[in-house]
Amino acid sequence: MPELKETKGFQYLKGSRFDRLSIETRHKPTIARVEPFKRYPHADKIPLPRTWILAEEHLIPLLQHRRSLRKYSTEPISLEHLAFLLWASQGITGQAGKYLFRTAPSGGALYPVETYISAHSIEGLAAGLYHFDAEHFALDQLTEQDEAEAVAHGCLDQKFITQAAVVFLWTGVFRRAMSKYGDRGMRYILLDAGHICQNLLLAAESVGCGGCPVGAFYDNEINQLLQIDGEEESILYAASLGRKILPGA
Repeated sequence: MPELKETKGFQYLKGSRFDRLSIETRHKPTIARVEPFKRYPHADKIPLPRTWILAEEHLIPLLQHRRSLRKYSTEPISLEHLAFLLWASQGITGQAGKYLFRTAPSGGALYPVETYISAHSIEGLAAGLYHFDAEHFALDQLTEQDEAEAVAHGCLDQKFITQAAVVFLWTGVFRRAMSKYGDRGMRYILLDAGHICQNLLLAAESVGCGGCPVGAFYDNEINQLLQIDGEEESILYAASLGRKILPGA
Protein backbone atom coordinates (compact mmCIF):
# COMPACT_ATOMS: atom_id res chain seq x y z
CA MET A 1 0.00 0.00 0.00
CA PRO A 2 1.34 3.48 -0.87
CA GLU A 3 1.38 4.98 2.65
CA LEU A 4 4.24 2.68 3.72
CA LYS A 5 6.40 3.55 0.71
CA GLU A 6 5.96 7.28 1.31
CA THR A 7 7.40 7.24 4.82
CA LYS A 8 10.85 8.67 5.53
CA GLY A 9 11.84 5.37 7.11
CA PHE A 10 11.07 3.37 3.98
CA GLN A 11 12.71 5.96 1.73
CA TYR A 12 15.88 5.76 3.84
CA LEU A 13 15.97 1.98 3.50
CA LYS A 14 15.37 2.18 -0.24
CA GLY A 15 17.98 4.90 -0.72
CA SER A 16 20.69 2.98 1.13
CA ARG A 17 20.37 -0.32 -0.75
CA PHE A 18 23.29 -1.83 -2.67
CA ASP A 19 23.06 -3.09 -6.24
CA ARG A 20 25.74 -4.25 -8.64
CA LEU A 21 25.27 -1.37 -11.08
CA SER A 22 25.64 1.53 -8.67
CA ILE A 23 27.74 0.24 -5.76
CA GLU A 24 30.99 1.65 -7.18
CA THR A 25 29.61 4.89 -8.61
CA ARG A 26 26.87 5.94 -6.20
CA HIS A 27 27.38 9.18 -4.31
CA LYS A 28 28.90 8.74 -0.87
CA PRO A 29 28.74 11.81 1.37
CA THR A 30 32.07 13.11 2.64
CA ILE A 31 31.85 12.95 6.41
CA ALA A 32 34.82 13.89 8.58
CA ARG A 33 36.13 11.23 10.95
CA VAL A 34 36.04 11.56 14.74
CA GLU A 35 38.13 10.05 17.55
CA PRO A 36 37.21 6.47 18.54
CA PHE A 37 36.70 7.37 22.23
CA LYS A 38 35.03 10.36 23.84
CA ARG A 39 37.07 11.90 26.65
CA TYR A 40 36.36 14.35 29.47
CA PRO A 41 39.89 15.50 30.42
CA HIS A 42 38.76 17.75 33.27
CA ALA A 43 36.33 15.33 34.91
CA ASP A 44 37.15 13.32 38.04
CA LYS A 45 37.82 9.74 36.91
CA ILE A 46 36.51 7.03 39.22
CA PRO A 47 38.08 3.57 38.64
CA LEU A 48 35.56 0.74 38.52
CA PRO A 49 36.01 -2.53 40.41
CA ARG A 50 36.84 -5.77 38.57
CA THR A 51 35.82 -8.14 41.37
CA TRP A 52 32.72 -9.13 39.40
CA ILE A 53 34.96 -11.21 37.10
CA LEU A 54 34.88 -14.13 39.55
CA ALA A 55 31.14 -13.87 40.17
CA GLU A 56 30.10 -13.92 36.49
CA GLU A 57 32.16 -16.89 35.35
CA HIS A 58 29.56 -18.23 32.89
CA LEU A 59 28.84 -15.11 30.86
CA ILE A 60 32.26 -13.49 30.84
CA PRO A 61 34.01 -16.05 28.58
CA LEU A 62 31.26 -15.71 25.97
CA LEU A 63 31.64 -11.94 25.87
CA GLN A 64 35.43 -12.05 26.12
CA HIS A 65 35.95 -14.50 23.25
CA ARG A 66 33.29 -13.28 20.84
CA ARG A 67 35.02 -12.14 17.68
CA SER A 68 33.91 -12.02 14.06
CA LEU A 69 34.90 -15.42 12.68
CA ARG A 70 35.44 -15.96 8.95
CA LYS A 71 37.17 -19.35 8.95
CA TYR A 72 35.22 -22.43 9.94
CA SER A 73 35.80 -26.10 10.58
CA THR A 74 34.36 -28.54 8.04
CA GLU A 75 32.60 -30.30 10.93
CA PRO A 76 28.83 -29.91 10.61
CA ILE A 77 26.61 -28.36 13.25
CA SER A 78 24.11 -30.71 14.86
CA LEU A 79 20.40 -30.11 14.42
CA GLU A 80 20.13 -29.82 18.20
CA HIS A 81 22.66 -26.99 18.26
CA LEU A 82 20.92 -25.26 15.37
CA ALA A 83 17.63 -25.48 17.28
CA PHE A 84 19.34 -23.96 20.33
CA LEU A 85 20.80 -21.13 18.24
CA LEU A 86 17.39 -20.35 16.74
CA TRP A 87 15.80 -20.35 20.17
CA ALA A 88 18.54 -18.19 21.67
CA SER A 89 18.22 -15.63 18.89
CA GLN A 90 14.42 -15.38 18.64
CA GLY A 91 12.73 -18.14 20.61
CA ILE A 92 9.53 -17.61 22.59
CA THR A 93 10.10 -17.39 26.33
CA GLY A 94 6.77 -16.28 27.81
CA GLN A 95 3.31 -14.86 27.24
CA ALA A 96 1.25 -11.95 28.54
CA GLY A 97 -2.19 -11.82 26.98
CA LYS A 98 -1.79 -11.84 23.21
CA TYR A 99 1.93 -11.06 23.38
CA LEU A 100 4.45 -13.86 23.00
CA PHE A 101 7.76 -12.65 24.41
CA ARG A 102 11.07 -13.76 22.92
CA THR A 103 14.70 -14.00 23.95
CA ALA A 104 15.51 -10.67 22.27
CA PRO A 105 13.61 -7.45 23.07
CA SER A 106 11.35 -5.73 20.55
CA GLY A 107 9.63 -2.34 20.62
CA GLY A 108 5.99 -2.84 21.61
CA ALA A 109 6.54 -6.64 21.59
CA LEU A 110 5.77 -6.50 17.85
CA TYR A 111 8.74 -8.58 16.59
CA PRO A 112 8.95 -7.28 13.02
CA VAL A 113 12.13 -9.26 12.24
CA GLU A 114 11.83 -12.65 10.52
CA THR A 115 14.62 -15.25 10.55
CA TYR A 116 15.63 -17.29 7.51
CA ILE A 117 18.57 -19.67 7.30
CA SER A 118 20.66 -20.99 4.46
CA ALA A 119 21.60 -24.45 5.73
CA HIS A 120 24.80 -25.84 4.23
CA SER A 121 26.21 -28.36 6.71
CA ILE A 122 23.68 -29.31 9.39
CA GLU A 123 23.44 -32.91 10.58
CA GLY A 124 19.97 -34.29 9.94
CA LEU A 125 18.80 -31.32 7.86
CA ALA A 126 18.90 -31.16 4.07
CA ALA A 127 20.79 -28.22 2.60
CA GLY A 128 18.55 -25.40 1.46
CA LEU A 129 16.72 -22.26 2.51
CA TYR A 130 14.39 -22.33 5.49
CA HIS A 131 12.15 -19.92 7.39
CA PHE A 132 12.11 -20.11 11.19
CA ASP A 133 8.55 -20.43 12.47
CA ALA A 134 9.05 -19.06 15.98
CA GLU A 135 5.40 -19.62 16.94
CA HIS A 136 5.62 -23.39 16.42
CA PHE A 137 9.40 -23.72 16.88
CA ALA A 138 9.84 -25.31 13.47
CA LEU A 139 11.49 -24.73 10.11
CA ASP A 140 9.57 -24.12 6.89
CA GLN A 141 11.55 -25.55 3.97
CA LEU A 142 11.64 -23.08 1.07
CA THR A 143 14.13 -24.75 -1.30
CA GLU A 144 15.60 -28.23 -1.67
CA GLN A 145 19.05 -27.22 -2.91
CA ASP A 146 22.16 -25.83 -1.30
CA GLU A 147 22.10 -22.04 -1.73
CA ALA A 148 25.45 -21.30 -0.05
CA GLU A 149 27.03 -20.05 -3.28
CA ALA A 150 23.99 -17.93 -4.14
CA VAL A 151 23.92 -16.37 -0.67
CA ALA A 152 27.64 -15.56 -0.84
CA HIS A 153 27.18 -14.13 -4.33
CA GLY A 154 24.40 -11.90 -3.02
CA CYS A 155 26.59 -10.83 -0.08
CA LEU A 156 29.10 -8.98 -2.28
CA ASP A 157 30.79 -12.26 -3.27
CA GLN A 158 32.36 -12.76 0.15
CA LYS A 159 33.72 -16.28 -0.22
CA PHE A 160 33.98 -17.10 3.47
CA ILE A 161 30.19 -17.27 3.55
CA THR A 162 30.26 -20.41 1.39
CA GLN A 163 32.30 -22.18 4.08
CA ALA A 164 29.81 -21.51 6.88
CA ALA A 165 27.64 -24.36 8.13
CA VAL A 166 24.66 -22.00 8.18
CA VAL A 167 23.92 -18.39 7.32
CA PHE A 168 21.22 -16.51 9.23
CA LEU A 169 19.30 -13.98 7.15
CA TRP A 170 17.06 -11.48 8.93
CA THR A 171 14.32 -9.52 7.22
CA GLY A 172 12.00 -6.78 8.39
CA VAL A 173 8.22 -6.89 7.98
CA PHE A 174 7.83 -3.14 8.11
CA ARG A 175 4.14 -2.80 8.87
CA ARG A 176 4.45 -4.71 12.12
CA ALA A 177 6.32 -1.82 13.70
CA MET A 178 5.56 1.13 11.44
CA SER A 179 1.77 0.75 11.61
CA LYS A 180 2.13 1.68 15.30
CA TYR A 181 5.24 3.87 15.41
CA GLY A 182 5.35 5.47 11.95
CA ASP A 183 8.79 6.61 10.74
CA ARG A 184 10.36 5.85 14.11
CA GLY A 185 9.29 2.24 13.68
CA MET A 186 12.10 1.79 11.15
CA ARG A 187 14.59 2.66 13.87
CA TYR A 188 13.06 0.04 16.16
CA ILE A 189 13.18 -2.61 13.42
CA LEU A 190 16.91 -2.05 12.93
CA LEU A 191 17.50 -2.13 16.69
CA ASP A 192 15.63 -5.43 16.89
CA ALA A 193 17.92 -6.97 14.27
CA GLY A 194 20.96 -5.96 16.31
CA HIS A 195 19.57 -7.51 19.50
CA ILE A 196 18.85 -10.76 17.69
CA CYS A 197 22.28 -11.01 16.08
CA GLN A 198 24.12 -10.44 19.36
CA ASN A 199 22.04 -13.15 21.04
CA LEU A 200 23.02 -15.52 18.24
CA LEU A 201 26.73 -14.74 18.48
CA LEU A 202 26.86 -15.28 22.25
CA ALA A 203 24.89 -18.51 21.97
CA ALA A 204 27.26 -19.68 19.24
CA GLU A 205 30.24 -19.16 21.56
CA SER A 206 28.60 -21.41 24.14
CA VAL A 207 28.49 -24.39 21.73
CA GLY A 208 31.93 -24.07 20.19
CA CYS A 209 30.86 -22.05 17.18
CA GLY A 210 31.58 -18.57 15.91
CA GLY A 211 29.99 -16.20 13.46
CA CYS A 212 30.46 -13.06 11.43
CA PRO A 213 27.75 -10.39 11.14
CA VAL A 214 27.21 -9.28 7.53
CA GLY A 215 25.67 -5.96 6.59
CA ALA A 216 26.96 -5.83 3.01
CA PHE A 217 24.67 -7.45 0.45
CA TYR A 218 22.80 -6.69 -2.74
CA ASP A 219 19.37 -6.22 -1.23
CA ASN A 220 17.25 -7.19 -4.21
CA GLU A 221 19.30 -10.32 -4.93
CA ILE A 222 18.87 -11.64 -1.39
CA ASN A 223 15.19 -10.66 -1.41
CA GLN A 224 14.64 -12.62 -4.61
CA LEU A 225 16.47 -15.60 -3.17
CA LEU A 226 14.18 -15.53 -0.13
CA GLN A 227 11.12 -15.04 -2.35
CA ILE A 228 10.11 -11.78 -0.67
CA ASP A 229 9.08 -8.58 -2.41
CA GLY A 230 11.54 -6.06 -0.95
CA GLU A 231 8.68 -3.65 -0.30
CA GLU A 232 6.55 -5.11 2.48
CA GLU A 233 9.46 -7.26 3.65
CA SER A 234 13.17 -6.85 2.94
CA ILE A 235 16.57 -8.14 4.03
CA LEU A 236 18.16 -6.21 6.92
CA TYR A 237 21.10 -8.17 8.24
CA ALA A 238 22.89 -11.51 8.02
CA ALA A 239 25.43 -13.64 9.90
CA SER A 240 27.52 -16.61 8.79
CA LEU A 241 28.15 -19.26 11.41
CA GLY A 242 30.17 -22.45 11.79
CA ARG A 243 32.22 -24.55 14.15
CA LYS A 244 35.54 -23.12 15.30
CA ILE A 245 38.74 -24.70 14.02
CA LEU A 246 40.41 -26.33 17.03
CA PRO A 247 44.07 -25.44 17.71
CA GLY A 248 46.37 -27.87 15.93
CA ALA A 249 43.61 -29.14 13.63
